[in-house]
Amino acid sequence: MLLTTGNKSETAVGYATLYGDMAGGFAPIKDCSKLLVYRLCAWRNAQSPVIPPRVIERPPSAELRHDQKDTDSLPPYEVLDPILEAFIEEDLRWIRFRPGASIGRRWGAFWIGETERVQETSGAPGVRVSGRAFGRDWRYPITSGYKSH
Repeated sequence: MLLTTGNKSETAVGYATLYGDMAGGFAPIKDCSKLLVYRLCAWRNAQSPVIPPRVIERPPSAELRHDQKDTDSLPPYEVLDPILEAFIEEDLRWIRFRPGASIGRRWGAFWIGETERVQETSGAPGVRVSGRAFGRDWRYPITSGYKSH
């Protein structure tokens, strides 16, 4: 069975591609943040190394264009993941950012990505590991111009 590779962080900001990261029959990491995926990889490799270091060490990229890195338009996942967790799992809508922690223009992509999330959650089933996963736990209108403020 083909496993999907999209994780919760990428799905939240629209970086899990519909015909790439989300293509497959089972989504084992769909509810795991990017940082949790890295911790799981480190744990797995500590048992016996099976994940090549180059896969873990290369900068994250949705590969939507040549030489793209996620940090070209997103903050590092060390900054982004706690913000997404507060927003998604704790329902915090107004988040006070510390200096330099703005997620900039990609925040709008979070709402734009709702259509893609609906498609993804109706796709491959996955494991729920958080308090609130996309899908049945997460519903927002996908109508034109909807804003949550």
